[in-house]
Amino acid sequence: MRTLRELKQGVWYEIRTSVNNRKPLFQSRKALKLFARVLDDTAARFDFEIRGLRLKDDLLVFCVKPANGFQLPRIMQWLKQTFAVRYNLLNGWTWAYLGRPVLV
Repeated sequence: MRTLRELKQGVWYEIRTSVNNRKPLFQSRKALKLFARVLDDTAARFDFEIRGLRLKDDLLVFCVKPANGFQLPRIMQWLKQTFAVRYNLLNGWTWAYLGRPVLV
């Protein structure tokens, strides 16, 4: 089990996270445009600074400094979840076939 992250105020955190089961998602221009819009929406929703954004085929790497350090998990959850939902809707993929409601 992973140890709990110790979050502090005014600290830069390096984030490395994979996307889409390590498939080359960011080779697609529409995925890049969608990610830029979701990142803008995330910045409007939460107060943070971002530096050194690198998008590789299946990897997202950047440094983030949340105004409130304790919001880091919420920022990342919102960013990744919102991107995933919007990307799936953009491609016509839904959870409806599983009998689950689709949230937009």
